[in-house]
Amino acid sequence: MIEVGIAVALVILGYIFGSAAERRHFKSIIKRERELNRLAAVATRFPPEDTAWRQQLVTGNVVIASDYFKTFTASLINIFGGKVTPFESLIDRARREAMLRMKADAQSLGAEYIFNVKYNTSRISQFGAGAIEVMAYGTALTPPE
Repeated sequence: MIEVGIAVALVILGYIFGSAAERRHFKSIIKRERELNRLAAVATRFPPEDTAWRQQLVTGNVVIASDYFKTFTASLINIFGGKVTPFESLIDRARREAMLRMKADAQSLGAEYIFNVKYNTSRISQFGAGAIEVMAYGTALTPPE
């Protein structure tokens, strides 16, 4: 009986602390997106040809762990089937954070544009709790010296 109580307590704590951490992270993401909005990052494979640019690979990488509540809820959905919505915000946060880190890397180089942007996503699972790793990468264009 004590084990059930501990499991319920962990799920409740996971929900409370996980929701608070997620809200803080989203606020941070929105603020930094506004600051880095001027730096264009596009998926096109071809750079603009109007100027001779210097090109350099830029990356942004993040690992975001799932809280116990999301893991528990996703486990229930997996049993009965359906869309696993608890992980959608996790993936959204990870992609946006990876993009911001890539843009910050490009900004530190003085880049004016990032093209050929791609994402690489992988799942990390340990002891039943999940995490997701997302890497954003692209080619930063900086003006010639």
